[in-house]
Amino acid sequence: MRRRMTCRLLAIACTSLLLGACASLPHETGTPANAASAPSNQAIELHTVAERYVSASHVEAELDSLATWPAPDGGTWLIGSAKSTHSLMVFDADSGALLRTIGGKGKSPGQFNRPNGVAVHGDRLFVVERDNHRLQVLDLPGLQPVASFGDDVLRSPYGLWINETAPDELEIYVTDSFMYGERYQIVPPLSELDQRVRRFRVQTDAAGELQIDYLGSFGETREPGALQVVESIAGDPSHNRLLIADEYVPGKFAPEEPRSPHAADSGSTLREYTLDGHYTGRSLPADTFATEAEGVALWSCRDGAGYWIAVDQRNPLTVFHLFERNGLAPAGSFQGHTTGQTDGIALHAASTAAFPDGALFAVHHDEAVAAFDLADIARTLGLAEACTGDP
Repeated sequence: MRRRMTCRLLAIACTSLLLGACASLPHETGTPANAASAPSNQAIELHTVAERYVSASHVEAELDSLATWPAPDGGTWLIGSAKSTHSLMVFDADSGALLRTIGGKGKSPGQFNRPNGVAVHGDRLFVVERDNHRLQVLDLPGLQPVASFGDDVLRSPYGLWINETAPDELEIYVTDSFMYGERYQIVPPLSELDQRVRRFRVQTDAAGELQIDYLGSFGETREPGALQVVESIAGDPSHNRLLIADEYVPGKFAPEEPRSPHAADSGSTLREYTLDGHYTGRSLPADTFATEAEGVALWSCRDGAGYWIAVDQRNPLTVFHLFERNGLAPAGSFQGHTTGQTDGIALHAASTAAFPDGALFAVHHDEAVAAFDLADIARTLGLAEACTGDP
C-alpha cells in the first residue's frame, strides 16, 4: 500500500543550518526457544564502566528517547523526549547541563502529545508523538516546526529509525505498538501484527517541499518472529539488517489469543528483520535479557566492523549488552555505577570536546541523562582499536 502526501514547509525563518569489577551475568540454562537464535550470551562477564556524568534530575519530565546533533558553534546537543511534560529537552552533551526546553501539550505545530522516539538527520529533527499519532519534523538549531505526517495511518507510534536511500531521500521506519484493553496491556491477535512497523519515504523537492509516501507496514504474523510489543528499532544497511526490540514479558502483557508455549516463554529480545520487512528467522537468545529489551544502537567502526549495543532495562543498574556487528556474537556486557532503568540511548561516535572518542548517552530512571566514554567501554571490554580514535 502506498499513499502520497505533500507537506509544504512552514514559512518560518531558520537562523542557521541543523574499570572495573567483573561478575557473571545471571542467565538461565537450556536451549533457546528459537532454534535460529544468534549465539548465546550466557558466558559473557559483566563489567563496570563508570559514567563520565549523570545529569541533574528532572523528575517531572519522564524522559524516554535520545538523539545527538553537532551544533554549528562546535558543541554537541543531546536531545531528549519528555513524555509527561509533552516537550523536548536539549542538553549539552559534554556536560549534561540543560540548555533549553521547547514544546507543550497540544496538536499545533511545535506542540506535542507524549513525544517518544527522536532521530536526527542532517539539520532536521524527527519526533514521534504517540498520542498525536504523527511524526513532526523540526529544523535545527531553531527547532522550528517544518511539517508533520502519518496521522492518518499511525495508531500508537513509539520508535523510529532513518535510512538515507538516495540524496534528498529518506526511508523512515516507525514502530506502532497499538494495544487493546483498558490498560493497553493486551497484545493484538497475530493477524494484526503485520502492522507493527510502518514505512515512509520522505523526499525534499527543488521547491523545498516534503513529499511523503506511505509505503505500508510489516511484521511477522507467525511465531516465533512476531513482534508483540515494540518500541526501539535500528538498522544496518550494509548488512540488510533491522534489529527490533520486542518488549513482551509474560505476566506483564497478555495476548488476546492463545500463543504457543515457546512464544510465551521467550520473553523480551531483539528480532532480526531485513530492510524490506521480512523476518530472518533469527532473534537474540531468549536468555539474553533479564528484563525488557529497550534501546538499541549500532556502533560503526573504521574497518567496517562494529558492535550493536542493546539495553537490558534492569533496576537498580541497567546492563548494556554488546554484539558483534557481523554475526551478532556476544562481545561483552557492562553496567555503570548509577544508571538504571534505561529506556533510550544515543551513540555518538564522533569526537566532542569532552569525548574525543565519542560517547554513549543513556536515560537514567526517566529523569536524567548519563554519559559513558566510548574509549572507556572499548578498553574495559577489550574491543577493537578501530572503534576508537580518529578515523
